[in-house]
Amino acid sequence: MKGIDKFKTAEMDLEFDRRHIWHPYTSLLHPLKVYAVRSAAGVRLKLESGQELIDGMSSWWAAIHGYNHPQLNAAAKHQIDQMSHVMFGGLTHAPAIDLCQKLVSISPEGLEKVFLCDSGSVAVEVAMKMAIQYQHSKGNTNKKKFLTLSKGYHGDTNAAMSVCDPVSGMHHLFQDFMPKHAFMDAPKMGYDYQLRQEDQQLIAQFFAKNAAEAVAFILEPIVQGAGGMRVYAPNYLRLIKQYCIQYDLLFIADEIATGFGRTGRMFACEHAAVQPDIMCVGKGLTGGYLTMAATLCTANVAHTIGRGAAGVLMHGPTFMANPLACAVASASIDLLLRSNWEQKIKDIEQKLTLYLAAANSLDRVKEVRIIGAIAVVETHKAVHVEKAQAFFVARGVWLRPFRNLLYIMPPYIIDAVDLQQLCQAIVSAVQLAELFKND
Repeated sequence: MKGIDKFKTAEMDLEFDRRHIWHPYTSLLHPLKVYAVRSAAGVRLKLESGQELIDGMSSWWAAIHGYNHPQLNAAAKHQIDQMSHVMFGGLTHAPAIDLCQKLVSISPEGLEKVFLCDSGSVAVEVAMKMAIQYQHSKGNTNKKKFLTLSKGYHGDTNAAMSVCDPVSGMHHLFQDFMPKHAFMDAPKMGYDYQLRQEDQQLIAQFFAKNAAEAVAFILEPIVQGAGGMRVYAPNYLRLIKQYCIQYDLLFIADEIATGFGRTGRMFACEHAAVQPDIMCVGKGLTGGYLTMAATLCTANVAHTIGRGAAGVLMHGPTFMANPLACAVASASIDLLLRSNWEQKIKDIEQKLTLYLAAANSLDRVKEVRIIGAIAVVETHKAVHVEKAQAFFVARGVWLRPFRNLLYIMPPYIIDAVDLQQLCQAIVSAVQLAELFKND
């Protein structure tokens, strides 16, 4: 057994990290530089160097209340003294029941059955299994594909990858190993975009061509996240839902990135007053404390599956309904509901609009998009991520761009001064040619 060096330094830790630890979408042959975090509180990350950074990412959109929140800390500490985990097969517990009651109470009408999952990708896998079992229970065994939108992103596990955009969804290497689904053209961008006759005809033709073989339509409502940070009109949702009803397809809303207030509504489907048959939530569910997600469905979906040959939903994660995660998630929902979150998100949206106004006139900028607590500056050329990261860290902010997108999704507790510093860093970055690729 290899020994552990008692006298190792921070530099040695980083060197070990560089040589041995994989980070998301990063090569171990040519790894990107990483920054070691010592602690986090409020909207700030404190690095091992002592430097503090304003976090504009909410740790990939999850830490909606910021870090080291006393109420969430208290919930975790109280629960860990009771039990950190117990299997959910044949057992139940108060944290799971309490959380599911709250999820049902805040979710769109009709979503009253809850399956607790490990992560957002697993929530999508479960939703897709639900849809398949639902159709098979009705005798529709010829239905084997999903309908979805181009430019979408639903996660990194196998079924979730199969409904991500086949070109920009980061999973093109696996296309030959995944089932083939039907991708509708991505919605035209713009929250206020009015569907034209040709738009409606294309949607009608898409359903007419593909619905007979399909089990469901899955999409990210209003905001397509990692597939391009694209904002589109509620009218698309309404029309797609209408066709799902017409063709007896389930409507699956992937609210993993958009749920819990991020777009200005509790769930983005509410912008269109659309009720999903199945909905996935994650990310902000536990306030960024622990990995957990949930897949909710209607009684019709659950009862139809129950009448099928299997009689049960064929999924059961080891850490399903982890009590510690449930307790923190329940506390996070309480905190959100008591926080005047709607006004907070509206204030953030207004300030993002004000502070990023200067980016609209810059030649390198293609478009600025803002909705709720989400702001995106799309540039004409791709960003050099490592150089951009160093630029932002030097200016005391934490932002992680990808492709040609520089974006902010801050914790809801951020104040105007910190938000302005984040926005100014982006405006400054866009003006530096060396931060962008020349291909």
